Amino acid sequence: MGEQHTTKFPQEVIDEYAALGVDLPALFSAGHLGSRMGVQVLEASAERVVGTMPVEGNTQPYGLLHGGASAVLAETLGSIGSMLHGGSGKIAVGVDLNCTHHRGVRSGLVTGVATPVHRGRTTATYEVAITDEEGRRVCSARLTCVLRPAGPGSS
Repeated sequence: MGEQHTTKFPQEVIDEYAALGVDLPALFSAGHLGSRMGVQVLEASAERVVGTMPVEGNTQPYGLLHGGASAVLAETLGSIGSMLHGGSGKIAVGVDLNCTHHRGVRSGLVTGVATPVHRGRTTATYEVAITDEEGRRVCSARLTCVLRPAGPGSS
């Protein structure tokens, strides 16, 4: 979990944020919670966000992947997609998250893939499919974010 990792962003996105003096990898990271849970964002664009999370350290008392951990992964990936869709002039704020848990996982790594369902001017909705190492669906999630203007007084 402590290894260094670089997220792949489209070059035009890197250029847009670099012109503003923004550290893109830090801005679109998993944040403090995601870091503690071992979330790593592997690929990020408005069309597709991919990330992984270890099962170890993110289990409930029965030894299965905690549903809340799946929710953290889903919200992280969907929020990143929403922010990339909104661009540097907007921030994405999650307003609805639902998760359906299909199967338990006791070990290994889960992978989440977020793809857009809707990308509008003021909202963005992403479906997030979380699978185990055998490619079996563990969780289906959907996140809707409101896109608000970035800058002072925008929250």
